[in-house]
Amino acid sequence: MHFLRRGGHGVRILVGALLLASTVAGISPALPAAVGATAQRPGAAAGFVTTGGLTGVAATSARDVWAVGHTSLQLLIVHWNGTAWRRVRSPQPRLGGNLTATAAVSARNAWAVGYAFTHPHIDALIEHWNGTAWRRVSSPALAGDGILRDVAATSASDAWAVGHTVDSATGPDRPLIERWNGTAWRRVPSPAPASGGSLSGVAATSPRNAWAVGSTASNTPLIVHWNGAAWRRVPSPRPGGHRLLTDVAATSASNAWAVGFISTIGNLTGPGKTLIERWNGTAWRRVPSPTPADGGFLLGVAVGGNGSAWAVGFTGTLNSPKQVLIEHWNGTIWRRVPSTAAAGAALGDVAVISERGAWAVGSTSGDNGNTVIMHWNGNTWKAGG
Repeated sequence: MHFLRRGGHGVRILVGALLLASTVAGISPALPAAVGATAQRPGAAAGFVTTGGLTGVAATSARDVWAVGHTSLQLLIVHWNGTAWRRVRSPQPRLGGNLTATAAVSARNAWAVGYAFTHPHIDALIEHWNGTAWRRVSSPALAGDGILRDVAATSASDAWAVGHTVDSATGPDRPLIERWNGTAWRRVPSPAPASGGSLSGVAATSPRNAWAVGSTASNTPLIVHWNGAAWRRVPSPRPGGHRLLTDVAATSASNAWAVGFISTIGNLTGPGKTLIERWNGTAWRRVPSPTPADGGFLLGVAVGGNGSAWAVGFTGTLNSPKQVLIEHWNGTIWRRVPSTAAAGAALGDVAVISERGAWAVGSTSGDNGNTVIMHWNGNTWKAGG
């Protein structure tokens, strides 16, 4: 998940709870890590580590996994080939930017979305992998700032990207939805609450079934559905407190999951409660999920082929993550699953390959945070490859 809020002192960027862009003074525009750089962590398998954070992950097989984010205001794309994580070059915006999400159709077709810093705006950013190289692809022009937070693809000719746009420094955020038709990205009208809102997650199972989730300006859930002809708003359960949905995953027209968090404090600075909702083909219903004693925030969700699902995030507060939070749906109940992640880390996204294979990505907190990559081998979540 990726947040971007506009405040009285300019743009404030938060990637989940991680302040990945909180310190920009003195950062060189040069890439801080060489392509293919790896590091060995004590007590863990060799894994890619660099300054910055990863916010999106997608997999087509056990030998083809992509993760995206940013390092020192530069786009960061890394790839798992079944043996090691390696950094892959991509076009870099002149003033820097960030990739927030990725989706892959095959080993020769993947997407990454986010935003690029321009002057005086922030522009929606889309890049494509053709099996050989990453290339920037044109995104529809917007009247003001545009930020893409998530992407989903069902085929080489059908993909969705969502986020938000704002036409002025004081105007409200408006949901932004774009679609790839095999030739170009086009903006598609989306329901917009009168007070404004934004979308942070999207999932699609076919050209006629897609979901997008986020929140309104008043911090209530925003859920919209694509039926093959138009996007329509769908009611969400309304638990007490401020509620934000951060991600969504779907397997069919009658099964989808959405995750996020609930906060009783208006500025979202206090401990949160995990929020999980499920679509049963007729309505969205809240499903009980574990919330750690020190608070819990869920940022990413993915579903497996046998009906299981994973949700990831962190414990603590938005400004001070304490440890990663991983929860698993076994077909009956959500349960917390332990991991070997270091203290102060948070996870932003998860991708499932099989019952014995899944990946989650994120970063450690603080001004000099590092990327975090975790792997599920069927028994344990471990840092590294």
